[in-house]
Amino acid sequence: MSEKTIAFPQDRTCPYHPPAAYEPLRTGRPLSRVTLFDGRSVWVVSGHAEARALLSDGRLSADRQNLSFPAPTKRFKGLSNRRAALLGVDDPVHNTQRRMLIPSFSLGRTAALRPRIQETVDRLIDAMIAAGPPAELVGAFALPVPSMVICALLGVPYADHEFFESQSRRLLRGPELADVEDAREQLNGYLRELIGHKREHPGEGLLDELIVRRLETGETDVEELVSLAAILLIAGHETTANMISLGTFTLLSHPEQLAELRDDPSLLPAAVEELMRFLSIADGMLRVAAEDIEIGGVTVRADDGVIFSTSVINRDETVFAEPDTLDWHRPTRHHLAFGFGIHQCLGQNLARAEMEIALGTLFERLPGLRLAAEPDRIPFKPGDTVQGMLELPVAW
Repeated sequence: MSEKTIAFPQDRTCPYHPPAAYEPLRTGRPLSRVTLFDGRSVWVVSGHAEARALLSDGRLSADRQNLSFPAPTKRFKGLSNRRAALLGVDDPVHNTQRRMLIPSFSLGRTAALRPRIQETVDRLIDAMIAAGPPAELVGAFALPVPSMVICALLGVPYADHEFFESQSRRLLRGPELADVEDAREQLNGYLRELIGHKREHPGEGLLDELIVRRLETGETDVEELVSLAAILLIAGHETTANMISLGTFTLLSHPEQLAELRDDPSLLPAAVEELMRFLSIADGMLRVAAEDIEIGGVTVRADDGVIFSTSVINRDETVFAEPDTLDWHRPTRHHLAFGFGIHQCLGQNLARAEMEIALGTLFERLPGLRLAAEPDRIPFKPGDTVQGMLELPVAW
């Protein structure tokens, strides 16, 4: 191509704003070309309407075993021949897997979990208060909250949390392909052993239910169950932990909006939706075209890679007025932070509940909460992984 394309992904210059280098994507066409690490040119979707249309289009595939599937990083490319449950498969396999799990993530099941989430949040804040300030909020609060909750939901022993959290970090961030491959094998081996133990010694949890209802009946096999458990375990703690840490940082960086939230806690559900839109931590959903698709004035050809830049889509000015402003009062339910279409995030009800309880309780019980370091000295995650804070020193 004669025109210079933008490299994707790139690091953010501010943890809660899209990378400055993505600005042309916001002001240009709803679909543009970007260049991946290996020089491959793929489509990036930045228009909200076009994103919703494409994410609902059966001609786009999520099959990561497709040789044309886009790889945003070297470590992702090295694992692209491995089938990933839910996120990396198409219907009818995807539909079968999703139907196994839907009852466990319903609004009713989430409502029943709220007391346990509240108890977990209170216990962690009690421990922070007892230890006294300062505290490192990622390790003391943001990570343990969703980790404890997903362990309870799945029936995974929380005593093993340091192991699976460290493997999750290696899977998502590497740094080298060998680290990612080893982490995957370590985590899968752990889950195979856990499933074997549960078959002999049943307990309470989603994994136990799936063993009885699906594995023992022959509707699934051990490897599929391992893959499903790995996705749920990683996504169930990693994404929400990042939202809690980055959400806290963002609120502390916007004192007027935080004061309004403190004065009127009924705004909390709307605030969580707006933070989901504003932060867009999972920036870069991946697909490959199975057929030619005409959209947004361009033709996406069969085998073209397609990336959805969520951080840009969720700041589309035709949908969100003053999109760079944090505003609890805007209608935000149509943001795409949880994706859209058949692969929309299965755990979104649980994530909302965890965010509401964690942030609401944190700022209620620690009214003097503040950053314990200069904002520009606090490290956050690079652009090639889920966005969030690497650490968050706070005092009160």
